[in-house]
Amino acid sequence: MPTGNGQASFSEDMTPPPEAQEDGVVGKAVAAVAVVAVGAALFEVALLPGIALGAAAVAAPKYLPKLSSALNPLFKSTVRGTYKLAQKSKEMFHEAREHVHDAVAEVKAEAETAAKDSERHAA
Repeated sequence: MPTGNGQASFSEDMTPPPEAQEDGVVGKAVAAVAVVAVGAALFEVALLPGIALGAAAVAAPKYLPKLSSALNPLFKSTVRGTYKLAQKSKEMFHEAREHVHDAVAEVKAEAETAAKDSERHAA
């Protein structure tokens, strides 16, 4: 930029604006995700939706803070529901296990009774 005496002056701050820096960071992140996606596609295509969801989950709070606060209750309710489902299934498995043990005990008792009866009839 020329000054009044015909000489050019340069700004001391030569850093790019923050928008350009963020674009560079975003570009690098997108490139990294793309490389990981290609690598995952080579091994297992079924991993791609998970990678896309993970990238969206990481990027969403940074770029969409309002969405983050809106999705927080949904996230909490999802975690709460998953926890309750895990507890119910745990109870169901314990109950099923108990029924199986009861059935095995009944079969063993019947087998022992049958063996004793056969010994009595043989004697």
